[in-house]
Amino acid sequence: MNIYKMIGRNIDVTDAMRTYAEDKLEKLNRFSGEIVDAKVVMSFNDRVGGAPAKVEVQVNIPNGIVRAEERAADHYAAIDLVVDKLERQLKKVKGRVEAKRTEAKPQPEPATDVEDAPRLVRTKRHVLRPMAPEDAAMEMDALGHDFYVFRSIDTEEVAVIYLREDGNYGLIEPA
Repeated sequence: MNIYKMIGRNIDVTDAMRTYAEDKLEKLNRFSGEIVDAKVVMSFNDRVGGAPAKVEVQVNIPNGIVRAEERAADHYAAIDLVVDKLERQLKKVKGRVEAKRTEAKPQPEPATDVEDAPRLVRTKRHVLRPMAPEDAAMEMDALGHDFYVFRSIDTEEVAVIYLREDGNYGLIEPA
């Protein structure tokens, strides 16, 4: 990872805690060599029942974010738990991206009867954030979708990026 941002809430993050967290987070690179940075928030709350030490980690990767939090008796144990959780999540993200590239697209069967005709069964609302097509492609991969609708940062117009059968991307922009 290139950048670590350590934040302490109700606790001073010592050099030993910082070093321990950085060493553990470095091991995540074997699951995703594209980790951009990480934000680590360590907090302590002895008023809460149970484990007082809490560690939250947000790892930024090109195709999205991976976030986890854990509580334990001390921050070192919480770091171990949160890194284990992040490893599992990064493995899933990597697996989804690889599976998306290799899986064959099933062809829909033609409708034979009026009752079997496709119908609208779900409506989604989506905030169109301005972004570059490359960022939209990464977001699409992170979500595991075949297409992604976004607002082009260059043209301010709505655009659609989609995964082609040959594994490349296509871009649809208004004329």
